[in-house]
Amino acid sequence: MAWDVREVEAGSGDGEGAETRGPPSREAPLAFFEALPVETDFARLADPGVYHPLPAGWVIGLADIERSTDAVAAGGYKAVNTVAAAVIAAIANQLSGRDFPFVFAGDGASFALPREYEGVARAGLAGVAGWAREAFGFRLRTAVVPLEVIRGEGHDVAIARFAASPQVSYSMFGGGGLAFAEAAMKDGRFFLEPGTGNDARPDLTGLSCRFSAIPARHGVILSLIVLPVVGVPAERFSALAGEILSLAGEASDVGRPVPEGGPAQGWPSEGLMIEARTAAARNGRPLWLSTIAVGIRSLLAHLTFMVGMRVGAFEPARYRQEIARNTDFRKFDDGLRLTLDCSPQFADRMAETLRQAEAEGIATTGLHRQDAALMTCFVPVASRSDHVHFIDGAMGGYAAAAAMAFGKAKRRSAEV
Repeated sequence: MAWDVREVEAGSGDGEGAETRGPPSREAPLAFFEALPVETDFARLADPGVYHPLPAGWVIGLADIERSTDAVAAGGYKAVNTVAAAVIAAIANQLSGRDFPFVFAGDGASFALPREYEGVARAGLAGVAGWAREAFGFRLRTAVVPLEVIRGEGHDVAIARFAASPQVSYSMFGGGGLAFAEAAMKDGRFFLEPGTGNDARPDLTGLSCRFSAIPARHGVILSLIVLPVVGVPAERFSALAGEILSLAGEASDVGRPVPEGGPAQGWPSEGLMIEARTAAARNGRPLWLSTIAVGIRSLLAHLTFMVGMRVGAFEPARYRQEIARNTDFRKFDDGLRLTLDCSPQFADRMAETLRQAEAEGIATTGLHRQDAALMTCFVPVASRSDHVHFIDGAMGGYAAAAAMAFGKAKRRSAEV
């Protein structure tokens, strides 16, 4: 994300396809991250050479909803996505808009911060975990893992930045350290207690889910996860990721899930009660009062979009155009994650490509088909262009694809 909305300026970067931002103060804890080149060609991110190891002393924050597939089966995937995005919103709001590396995973999220912000990481994770339990009955596993521990176990965390648009960049993770940290968290290591009382009221300003589900235009919303098999040379997995991206980029029956004009918006929105719970977390008001306030605000916003009227610096037409460009429908986090709008025939071709990769021992994969996508939004200031939008499948999405991939990985381990 580019919270200060600085224009991306062309620079030398690390080769073709990279851009750089103006240099930050070298004394700033996040100076390393802010100075990284910003890639403009997503296919380059399949190359491990474009990733930069985190400096010593950083920490990795993680969150994952236990039994998220049960919540999905019960129709609660919009709430699942909201809780995952809340982790990012809570940290961003504590950092007063400073950019930081993070990744949204559908039913969880991960991020990295310098040791100076370890307290921010712990407070944000504990707050969201406590709120998720009180508001939705979710058990959110959270952990903060020191980078030194990850490197001591033979893994690393390296990051790259990708410009989804001139105003918004997303972080990509490599090195295997994120996967190790997540596995350690699920084993109960580095456990954080959920917050209670006032400590379960994270600041979720800007977090919303007002847009309707986005129907597939080509027939299928495909959620795809591709994870490297342990011990496979990085160049083999990189070649596979490049092949997958080429297939998606060259096919005429594949596109991003969000249409150019943005998704449909109705009132009251399907996520009104979810947004009311995020507001109640911030202000401590009773849920009924927050529901009324959110209902009024969302109605005014809906009317603004309907008539296309400019309100102050907010331009509805511009905002809708930016939504599609600012979405995170593709990412790397020690593997490749994609949410694609494609034809059933392309989904079949992709499934065959993944089966071949598994047969060759290159990757473990998960693939889930559904007929719509969901979008969860983080909009710190509506009149700016740095609003970010997290995309997932509407009927299982990344959670279902991950369950398939990790199930295969467990069976593989048992057979060895």
